[in-house]
Amino acid sequence: MLFRRRRERTEADVREKASTGFTVLDQRLPVAEAAKGLLRKAFPDHWSFLLGELALYSFVLLVLTGSWLTLFFTPGAKESVYQGCYAPLRGLRMSQAYESTLHISFDVRGGLLVRQMHHWAALVFVAAITVHMLRVFFTGAFRKPREINWMLGVLLFFTALLEGFCGYSLPDDLLSGTGLRTANTIVMSIPVVGTYLAFFAWGGPFPGHVLNDRLYILHVLFVPGLLLALVAVHVTLVFYLKHTQWGGPGRVNRNVVGKPLFPYFTAKSTGLFFTVCATVAALAALVQINPVWLYGPFSADQVSTDAQPDWYVGFLEGGLRLMPPWETTVAGHTVMWNVLLPAVVMPGLLLVLLFCYPMFERWVTGDRGEHNLCDRPRDRPTRTAFGVAGIVWYAVLLAAGGNDVTAYTFRASMNALTWIFRIAVIVAPVLAFLVTKRMCLALQSRERHRLTRGEETGEVVQSVYGAIAPRHEPVAPERLYHFLARDLPPPAPVPAPGTARRDRLRAALNRWYYRRRVEMPATEEQRRHIEQALAEPDRRTTS
Repeated sequence: MLFRRRRERTEADVREKASTGFTVLDQRLPVAEAAKGLLRKAFPDHWSFLLGELALYSFVLLVLTGSWLTLFFTPGAKESVYQGCYAPLRGLRMSQAYESTLHISFDVRGGLLVRQMHHWAALVFVAAITVHMLRVFFTGAFRKPREINWMLGVLLFFTALLEGFCGYSLPDDLLSGTGLRTANTIVMSIPVVGTYLAFFAWGGPFPGHVLNDRLYILHVLFVPGLLLALVAVHVTLVFYLKHTQWGGPGRVNRNVVGKPLFPYFTAKSTGLFFTVCATVAALAALVQINPVWLYGPFSADQVSTDAQPDWYVGFLEGGLRLMPPWETTVAGHTVMWNVLLPAVVMPGLLLVLLFCYPMFERWVTGDRGEHNLCDRPRDRPTRTAFGVAGIVWYAVLLAAGGNDVTAYTFRASMNALTWIFRIAVIVAPVLAFLVTKRMCLALQSRERHRLTRGEETGEVVQSVYGAIAPRHEPVAPERLYHFLARDLPPPAPVPAPGTARRDRLRAALNRWYYRRRVEMPATEEQRRHIEQALAEPDRRTTS
């Protein structure tokens, strides 16, 4: 009895102090308003929506490990004789950057673990951004009102590539030095101003003497600051706008069905954060990555073998290896098409295409409404085919970036392998586009068959006349919703004679995008329910 009364008094005191603290904070900060609106905001409960959080928590881990590494890393090209504990390199001349990297790896307790965690977290960060963007693209989550957030995501992706390149180049080992040699050639390939830009960035002819210090400032200050700003705005827009969700009973274009931010989503997200940290720590402890002591210090007259960059810029390496040696001399200036096109023009076009795709699709469809329900990729065969073709194109370039390793491993002809990749980088995306579009239409036909015939139960029945046939049952309500609730714009009619060329082009693209489809049988009542579910939300009455 005594212990129970004491426990009740303790609980009452805790509740009173918590209430007092909440009142004090609410008088100075909008705590009550946040608790009512923000903390109760609903988030859909689906694993694919955790990809963005995976990128966010990888970035947090990058900041934590990177902050620790800055305490021990010393940038700079000033040379000294190594006298550290790694015997194979003892007595060699090397830069401050390379020596401090060896010092972190072998002399600082836990240094190698943290350095490898930083590298693995960078790879996971870029991979999570990539897969997250693919999810957004294939489901149409970039449409109104989220076009700006898609553009921010594209900028975030390319900024992450820049940050990864800067960090990859800091140790000044032979592998990263080879990458900087390639970067110097890429900068110099820019017509007219390329040589001036390279001279300014490197502080003179390659290898220069100031680039390492400048890369360090970019890597620890300017680019992380830009990443933090982009991430903050991106997350803020996710909270402000309605979250997309997969269609289903009760899920319409005007609501969000899911779990509240607190406590359910917060607990699950916290668990994901610790899972990311544990996974990256396990990778760092068990899987070696970037062993700079095996490459040796950078020397301008040497090139390391098997020199491939990290996977996220491997497509640039592949493009450089596949491009024929084309050059043009104009007014005394040499234009290196073999470097300019794959390493400058191609990434620029990729950035513009990704950045402008939401406006392009909106122009083709003429759709100005809001969309909060995710598309199933099979329902948008042309868009899905474009996405798969892009993935195949990137994969071919990535594989071409290691053509020397492939040729050596399989004892193949380097020249023949290069020509195979040159053909594949053009033919493979086209084949992937055609096959993917046909598969999407085949999946739609299969769903129509299931709607008209019903689901097979696996049982076989015999009629009174002796005929044997499989038994079918009606499609389940949830599957029926997925099959019928498709937010597809109608194909544009054939324009009348005399229509402007721009409108004719738009109509032709619209028909190419949306003419090939499989119509699903639906009753009038079902069509009415679908129209209500897909109705555009009213911003005057919904948040």
